[in-house]
Amino acid sequence: MLLQKFREYAQQQHLFPPGQKVLLAVSGGRDSVAMLHLCHRAGIPFAVAHCNFNLRPGDCQRDLNFVEQLAKSLQIPFYTTDFDTERYARQHSLGIEEAARLLRYDWFAHICRSQGLACVAVAHHRDDSVETLFLNLFRGTGIAGLHGILPHANIAGVDVVRPMLPFTRDDINRYVDQHRLEYVEDVTNGSLDANRNWIRNDLLPRVRERYPSIGHTVADSIDRFAEVEQVYNNYIALVRNALVRPLPRRVPTLPQPTQGIRLEAVPEPRATLLFELLRPYGANAAIVDEILGGHLRTGACFSTPSHDLVLDRGTLVLGPRVDPVEPRLSYAEEHLSNGKPGIFVDADTLAQPLSLRLWQPGDVIVPLGFDHRRKVSDVLKDLKLSSYDKRYVWMLLDAEGCIVWIVGLLQSQLFRVTHRTTRVLHICLESTEETAPGAL
Repeated sequence: MLLQKFREYAQQQHLFPPGQKVLLAVSGGRDSVAMLHLCHRAGIPFAVAHCNFNLRPGDCQRDLNFVEQLAKSLQIPFYTTDFDTERYARQHSLGIEEAARLLRYDWFAHICRSQGLACVAVAHHRDDSVETLFLNLFRGTGIAGLHGILPHANIAGVDVVRPMLPFTRDDINRYVDQHRLEYVEDVTNGSLDANRNWIRNDLLPRVRERYPSIGHTVADSIDRFAEVEQVYNNYIALVRNALVRPLPRRVPTLPQPTQGIRLEAVPEPRATLLFELLRPYGANAAIVDEILGGHLRTGACFSTPSHDLVLDRGTLVLGPRVDPVEPRLSYAEEHLSNGKPGIFVDADTLAQPLSLRLWQPGDVIVPLGFDHRRKVSDVLKDLKLSSYDKRYVWMLLDAEGCIVWIVGLLQSQLFRVTHRTTRVLHICLESTEETAPGAL
């Protein structure tokens, strides 16, 4: 009965690619041993992986030996590794559980890539999913935290599948007893130190005293939450496609393109939708609240680990946080000709060597066609550059500090070609690769 349900669920969820070998994460406990036994009976080709986290002296070696012997008895490929989990947690300021999670999935991904395995199967079951729902509620979560554990996930770049999700802990215990499967007991399961174990061993038993069917009712709710989340995400995708637009690349030296959102176009519920639109850029709820507070002026900036969000005349500019890259220029003396990119200057009027630097407040230039100086800040304002764009504006200067070119945007009148010019210098913007401009 359990085997049939296992096969049906795996087929419905497309967990195991036909004909491809998968990697089973086996700790040696009841759940992972039952998963291994079901995969073996279902004819799924697999290898076995076991992690030694060195957290329980004596028990760790016992677990490793058990899983290795189990794989050997079935003539299954076996992979194992050792981690100094506590040291890794200290070095990265992580809790032990999170450190162990990162270590094992990075290693699973490495094994899958190096051995050509399709995915990693882990033995999370329905009770784990119920516990995850409560854990997320207590931590604080959006709708994504209500679906519990999903049958598919991409972790560390590898597909992770969970074929045991249809089964409760009691289902698995009965299966293990029925088939007289040997396993090792994880002594930490009885500890209340971890939040999850507190929910499992203290909270849920108390709740079951009043609501005996909580496992089934919450599991049913989890299925509905997952469907609601899918509808929600589909709507968010429609809103994103309608509102998040690529912005014109007004600055040729901008390392990466930007996107923008017209804030007045965000419909109700504005806070929720704007949060979802900005979440891929690293924004949190506090940033959204401040943006919608109505007291910000053009130029207001919010920084996230990956992006800068800059308000520009009612548009929120979404730009990657990247350092300015000195543009690569090419220089060539030649006759004046039409149709070529870049600028043409009178080579004899330039004090050499030329140099590049970023725009600074106080810079002035005599624009081509003008007979007086203008502030570069006014020029950039006329060009309708956002404060984000202005960070990546470069100046080409001669040896006396005079601006020859606002690179890619505006040439100076002082170095223009006239009828008295004898040597014409053609200056081109080649790329924004990190390299110094050619010397003259």
